[in-house]
Amino acid sequence: MFSPVFIYSDRFLEHRCCQFHFERPERLVAIHQHLQAAFPAAEWREPTPVGEGLTPWLEKVHSRVYLEQLTRIAAEGGGWLDPDTYLNEVSDRVARLAVQAWLDGVDLAVQRQQPIFILSRPPGHHALRERGMGFCLLANGAIAGHYALSLPRITRVAILDWDVHHGNGTQALVQAHPQIAYCSLHECPAYPYTGDGGDRGYYNNVLNLPMPSGSTGATYRAAFQDHVIPFLQQFKPDLLIISAGYDAHRQDPLSSIELEEADYGWMMHQCLQITPRIVVGLEGGYNLDALGRSVVATVRATVVDDAAPELPHKPQGIV
Repeated sequence: MFSPVFIYSDRFLEHRCCQFHFERPERLVAIHQHLQAAFPAAEWREPTPVGEGLTPWLEKVHSRVYLEQLTRIAAEGGGWLDPDTYLNEVSDRVARLAVQAWLDGVDLAVQRQQPIFILSRPPGHHALRERGMGFCLLANGAIAGHYALSLPRITRVAILDWDVHHGNGTQALVQAHPQIAYCSLHECPAYPYTGDGGDRGYYNNVLNLPMPSGSTGATYRAAFQDHVIPFLQQFKPDLLIISAGYDAHRQDPLSSIELEEADYGWMMHQCLQITPRIVVGLEGGYNLDALGRSVVATVRATVVDDAAPELPHKPQGIV
């Protein structure tokens, strides 16, 4: 299979708020520790330094007014965009570096024809054109999707979002583009209370799968087999971007979904049947130990060429 490649910087730890905020630097510390123990020979890469070339891609999905607002708030020492979403004095720069890491991941996935893992924060799938929300400042995955289409021989990009919350920002920023598909599995009802199953996007390029509270790995695996994989196979992406949130784990404090770390490995294994060109970028996941174990399981699915576990009997209740 593949040798793991991780894009990471200690600068991602500098974006922080109050001690008890769920989206905290310790998330990346836990992931880093688990991955170093599990994959001691992995390749670790720093993101490319942010330059002026990033600006057009930021402005592809965000308004200049919003980008200037983030810079101003950070320069003034920080502040809150909403009751959940904050900036400190360096958050604007850290968020831009996170976007750059996702773009670097796109480049590497295309060049090497293999999965690349982006270990960055803040997350991005709730960020809208003119507003950050839900812990998110900049729309990492959506920007990466638009950027990928500028590369030779990349004509279709799919974004798969398995965070437990619907990526309202990502969908809003890509659904009008016929060359980008968006698919989300998310708890329903749950924040941000979007992602209706009947919403198909502008070009039938959106697939939302609201998952009932209490859904297990069997429910997710059946949804993958019956809906996610056929949707992706029909779209035939040249690149797959995964907004990899791990807050659907049964130990996570922010959801009522019952996934185990093995379920993330199984989903990743299925994605490899679509294309080896995959960018896996971090979104949510707030139980530190479960987060670390789940990321390891995701990576291991790309390293060990084992047969995927058999699909259990399809449960009832998939919406």
